[in-house]
Amino acid sequence: MTRVDFYVLEDNAPQGRERLACRLADKAFRLGHRVYIHTRSAEQAAALDDLLWTFRQGSFVPHALHGKEGGAGSPVLIGHDEVPDDRHELLINLADQVPSFFSRFERVMETVDQAEANRLSGRERFRFYRDRGYALQTHTLSAQAEDE
Repeated sequence: MTRVDFYVLEDNAPQGRERLACRLADKAFRLGHRVYIHTRSAEQAAALDDLLWTFRQGSFVPHALHGKEGGAGSPVLIGHDEVPDDRHELLINLADQVPSFFSRFERVMETVDQAEANRLSGRERFRFYRDRGYALQTHTLSAQAEDE
């Protein structure tokens, strides 16, 4: 069964959820995992594509946008309305809803900050998984922390 973890930021820092997704993807990549980051829009996917180059000095996270040339072999793939291939083990969800394809991943990481709309959608996503019998883990983090 898919493992589901919620990462809850204590604050509502600018780009907090996106920076957290970068941190999680970086750590997963360094551990040898293949990651799919699911965003809510093409705009958010493009912004995350840029942020992965600059979120931490000295870091390098090889990544690509889903459907773009060279994306198929990338260890970190970013998409928003596509169903990813089966080669990725970890899903980081930045969308407001649970993606229909979440169960094909070994692990799902949900990110929540203190913005009212995101807290509400995070609670809905939490209920969705809980009501279907998934064991849930919650981790509370500072947006400024370097490691979770």
